Amino acid sequence: MNAGAKNAEMSNTGASQQKASPKESQGKRADFGFKTVDEEEKAGLVHDVFASVASKYDVMNDVMSGGLHRLWKDRMVQLVPPFEGAKLLDIAGGTGDISFRFYRKAKALGHNVEIIVSDINEHMLEEGRCRAIDNNILKGILWKQADAEKLPFSDNQVDYITIAFGIRNVTHRDVALKEMYRVLKTGGKLVCMEFSHVDNPLLAKMYDAFSFGVIPPVGKIIAGDKESYQYLVESIRKFPDRETFAGIIGDAGFENVKWETLSAGAVAIHSGWKI
Repeated sequence: MNAGAKNAEMSNTGASQQKASPKESQGKRADFGFKTVDEEEKAGLVHDVFASVASKYDVMNDVMSGGLHRLWKDRMVQLVPPFEGAKLLDIAGGTGDISFRFYRKAKALGHNVEIIVSDINEHMLEEGRCRAIDNNILKGILWKQADAEKLPFSDNQVDYITIAFGIRNVTHRDVALKEMYRVLKTGGKLVCMEFSHVDNPLLAKMYDAFSFGVIPPVGKIIAGDKESYQYLVESIRKFPDRETFAGIIGDAGFENVKWETLSAGAVAIHSGWKI
């Protein structure tokens, strides 16, 4: 099912990656929700989560957020205004939510843009391709299976990089952010949206009760998978606070790092520039 939705073929110039040797990586641990696993296992476990939930991803997003995820994504795209010839790389964007919004906004303004959707999970990409066809978006978006920690794109290639609700699932976030910095053009902008921590203590308790008491059981009913949604809600709690994550972005080389919160702090959008 390709109908114009083809894979991007791009050079790997400058995409050298410093990976730990087997001896160095042996024994290193990573968070997988509230559990800790061997670093080498995490990517496969996360892959299995999203392979399991891909077909019900949109339905569950509506259930988990009460439909608010649509407004959050609209706001995110406001931070990446299209212009003629703009190039957008949407990482962990398999289902196309951000890319479709950017595409439609560009077309409404009469701009021709280039969009690349990358995702490490082939099942999520297939959902995105099918959605593109359903929405009559038959050209203008390229689809690429890629690891955020080792992006198969040349240096200084794109004007914008977006990643929505994906960075918390990356094993080495610092490595992925440095890769994003490398691929961005000078003057390019990173916009990263992720779940965050509710500020009001009372609302935080209600949010926790909903997250742990409702989302996994509903995930079992709708997607036939309670465990994957248990991981997803746990991974949100393990993600760094907004200030700490801003520091990680800055350490990757980005300047003018800032953030804004949505829905009482449940979501944060961080941005930074390659200067």
